[in-house]
Amino acid sequence: MGFIEEVKKIIEPKLRDLGYELFELSYLKDGPTMSLRVRVDKPGARIGLDQIVSVSEALSVLLDDANLIETNYILDVSSAGAEHAINVSELAKYVGAHVNLHLREPIKGLNNYEGDIVVLKGNLLTLSYRDKTRTLQIDLPIDDIDHARLAVKF
Repeated sequence: MGFIEEVKKIIEPKLRDLGYELFELSYLKDGPTMSLRVRVDKPGARIGLDQIVSVSEALSVLLDDANLIETNYILDVSSAGAEHAINVSELAKYVGAHVNLHLREPIKGLNNYEGDIVVLKGNLLTLSYRDKTRTLQIDLPIDDIDHARLAVKF
């Protein structure tokens, strides 16, 4: 088992207990020091600074106790971001979220839709979106979605 996998094995259960998911994990040289970067997500919720501080403190204690990293390093915990990419296979976790979806083939002349995921049923995703002043719904085949990301609603 590689180093990153060992760290992942240690921190993922704690993140789950705290209500978060591991989005990305990396260990990189950052100038003269090493950085362990942990990006977390909480589907359906925004992550604020206070939550990041709590996660960082919990992981710091856990990693110190495990003593996997023998050299000095910086623990860098952050959220996955307000508009982070979503794996298409995980769209069910984002029902109710405001998303941007890119389609392989246009539907109704468009291959880019932004709106709220209403429901996923079978191979269809129902999206509620705005067209000027009207709110519409469209059923999109999940197999036709090639990129998805969270979007900020204005």
